Amino acid sequence: MPAPAGSASDPHERLRDDPALAPLVDEYGALALDPADDPFRRLVQSIVSQQVSTASATAIRERLYDRFEVTPAAMADADPDALRAVGLSSQKAEYVRHVADAFLEGDYSVAAFEGVADDAVIDELTEIHGVGVWTAKMYLMFGLGREDVFPVEDLGVRNGMERVHDEELSRTEMVERAARWRPYRSYASLYLWRAVD
Repeated sequence: MPAPAGSASDPHERLRDDPALAPLVDEYGALALDPADDPFRRLVQSIVSQQVSTASATAIRERLYDRFEVTPAAMADADPDALRAVGLSSQKAEYVRHVADAFLEGDYSVAAFEGVADDAVIDELTEIHGVGVWTAKMYLMFGLGREDVFPVEDLGVRNGMERVHDEELSRTEMVERAARWRPYRSYASLYLWRAVD
């Protein structure tokens, strides 16, 4: 959970010290970053969102949730044709089933990853077929509520970086500039997404 607003360790006050982010913090106020109530659904949502627009991902997710009980057991047993019928590609339908199998066999909860470094979590998640680094970072942020993740793989984050700095940047340059936002790079990413929404 974030520190109380106004405290020395409040992420929003810390990010407001950066001239590049201060206008966004002032405009959007304190943005929340909390662990997901249902980590499995959160990871499925990230699978659905891979390489599609936000609008497409939202539409597919709504059809998926309307048609299925989105639990590991239900997704593991789901007919691939039925998953494709709600808009998932054949590949993503396979990915969702692999994630379901992983959740049935292992523990990917907030408690299970307590004290585990972000890089180690990414390493474990990317052992699941269909979970790449971007998806793992989305899980770190929105599944586990980790505060210091910088998903430079995300197009929206990269566009936000270029917008707030008003120049083209390489991914390496973006990572270097984002270092100033430690240990709150997840919150900074939330503001970068707002910059381009």
